[in-house]
Amino acid sequence: MKKLSGLIIAVLALSWTMGVFAQEVVVAEPGQEVDMVLMPKFLGILVFDQAHDGAVEAHEELGNTGELIFNAPTPENAIPGQIEIIESSITQGVDAIMISANDYEQLLPSTTSAIDEGITIVTWDSPVDPSGEALFIAQVDFSETGQVMADMALNLLGEDGGQFAILSATPDASNQNAWIASMEEVLAMDETYANLELVATVYGNDDPDDSYNEALGLVDTYPDLELIMAPTTVGIAAAAKAMQDEGLCDQVAVSGLGLPAEMQEFTEAGCAPEFALWSFTDLGYLTYYVSYLLATDAMVAEAGVTFEAGRMGTYTIEEDPGREGGLRVLMGPFSLYNEDNFDEWALMDDMEEPDMESTEESDG
Repeated sequence: MKKLSGLIIAVLALSWTMGVFAQEVVVAEPGQEVDMVLMPKFLGILVFDQAHDGAVEAHEELGNTGELIFNAPTPENAIPGQIEIIESSITQGVDAIMISANDYEQLLPSTTSAIDEGITIVTWDSPVDPSGEALFIAQVDFSETGQVMADMALNLLGEDGGQFAILSATPDASNQNAWIASMEEVLAMDETYANLELVATVYGNDDPDDSYNEALGLVDTYPDLELIMAPTTVGIAAAAKAMQDEGLCDQVAVSGLGLPAEMQEFTEAGCAPEFALWSFTDLGYLTYYVSYLLATDAMVAEAGVTFEAGRMGTYTIEEDPGREGGLRVLMGPFSLYNEDNFDEWALMDDMEEPDMESTEESDG
């Protein structure tokens, strides 16, 4: 009888424990009033407009009676402009600011001031130093971005290799710099990539004209160049257009991170045979959900906390392996776009991401 009683107690304890664990997934309470600012790096860039679409979707889904403000600087005023918007948002008394940072360090005085005023700071796409944010919404694992770019370069240049250059956004963009560093590490540590020669890294400031001219400058400076790798949607489209305009697509391929809606004509022309990206609509949606949960005190920014993000499913906050003291939510996945799956992703009127081959699995 005692053994049976002990068994019953154990079963009841297990059931209670499982019930507690089942309740640990944080779920948002809709209908609260939370004023939120979504701030990309710049205005007028399609991927950031798509992130805004995702945030608007989440805003409406959650029935937030507060305001969703979409604001960003111009490229020529990138860092001061973001600082000005943060400080203005503090004055307005908003509840949350969601930032794709133009600089890892220089925004810190403003973001920490916002935190001191009780404002939730969540970064997405590109983070700040962990001391100036609650957490970072990582589109993909930054180390994997370097691996994906190295693999695309190898695929396009072949085992015999050749010269390639990187056309990045701005020298201060922490996400771009981390991806490039990751790619350089892959190239240096794996003999598979020994014949790939990185000859230069240049910056187009995420401006189409600047990026176009930098691409042409690379071709002039390095006559043996065979590939331009651009980890920026503005840069890859501008570089592909430059090669197309100059009739160089059969000599210099273009790859990197590109938006399918902008890359279709260049893939058709053979200028951009392969590129990769993730869904910016999903990134905006997930960023909004996390920020809403934090700003309404439904969730705390701590490693191990699991939450539900609407249609995207369940995620867990984790320590950021690339930033000491930082926290992140890892979205994923990567999608690869190339000539082989062209019919699956091209000519898509709604510009939604198709179910391409993924290189990483999401928590959701």
